[in-house]
Amino acid sequence: MTTKHNLSRRQFIQMSAASGGAVLLAACGGGAAPAAEQAALPAAPAAPAKAASVTNLAEGVEIMAGDVLDFSLTPVDWTGDFGFVTFQMHEGKVGGESIYYIRTDTSDVDFAAENGLVFVPLLASAVGNDIANKLYVQPDGPAVMEFGPVDEAFASLFQIVNVTPPIGRTFDNVADILAGVEQGGTSLEETTIFVNYPIVKWPGGELAVDETLEAALGDGQLFEPCNIENMTVKMKLHQCYPGSRYIVTDTSMPGMAPMMAINASPKTQALRDVGGTDEIWVFANGIPGSGVMGFQPAVFDNKAGEPAWSPFWDHYTLRWVDESSARILTNATEIREAIAAGEVEEFAGVPDTHPNGFVVNCPAPILAPNDFSA
Repeated sequence: MTTKHNLSRRQFIQMSAASGGAVLLAACGGGAAPAAEQAALPAAPAAPAKAASVTNLAEGVEIMAGDVLDFSLTPVDWTGDFGFVTFQMHEGKVGGESIYYIRTDTSDVDFAAENGLVFVPLLASAVGNDIANKLYVQPDGPAVMEFGPVDEAFASLFQIVNVTPPIGRTFDNVADILAGVEQGGTSLEETTIFVNYPIVKWPGGELAVDETLEAALGDGQLFEPCNIENMTVKMKLHQCYPGSRYIVTDTSMPGMAPMMAINASPKTQALRDVGGTDEIWVFANGIPGSGVMGFQPAVFDNKAGEPAWSPFWDHYTLRWVDESSARILTNATEIREAIAAGEVEEFAGVPDTHPNGFVVNCPAPILAPNDFSA
């Protein structure tokens, strides 16, 4: 991948398409857990209450993330075949400066119910592994992040650490928190709660805005700059089988991040090794459609929100051997049968990275019936 780092995003996408590759939303993942393990998982929390501006949901549509303020499953006044979702944005601190994030998923069933997050048991695989970013939470102060997107050690997966400062004191950076502990009067409680809080704006930058809104990746994943006054962010909403709508925020492959106009989150690559990811397949040829490479929508191994699903995708690319025989594939069983029959080739990551895969953080805040047709 070193030579690709010097290519423009458009050149890389064009070259990948020509070779059957896909500069796509990288997935993470370890496949479904054994049935016995799934049976022991806590039940998912009830769906969060809908935001005041989201009313009259169509049949089969479910809002899974409580910070969703508004959305459309289909284009409104743009040509790209994707919808939008507007999130409530939250402010934290990193190195004493403001950083802004959205909240989507957590490993803890009670924390999910309390905060309107998607319960993702697989995120608990980060326990005991040096994967997550620390998120220091204070009773009356801002949440303080250990690292931001400009840091090599950044991860969009956070481990919550509760901070109890002296009365009347709050912190805005990790150095002062740790100094407070050393000096006495400040205590820390490291929890086993992990959260997926994608960063949308940070000191010196923010996720890119796509002004043309013609392609799934295009020039970015935002419709407009983050709205600090209203604390909202409007993002592209993409379709995936089965019945899931997702956003794209960061990838574990730093060289690919600028080409996809998203953040690099290198440490999340390790989630592939500990079972914190779920597979996704993206199509490099076949039936034209709304997928990120211009073909049919991608396919999750498991539906978003199910116990074996994760927003951190273990990304695979599929290429039809005989494109004239291509058909729409809508679930993991159909895909595995097509692979076994030799109808499609499977590549870890994209053809140029095979056999080494990568991870892309793609939370799914909304469930909705698939409406793609050839």
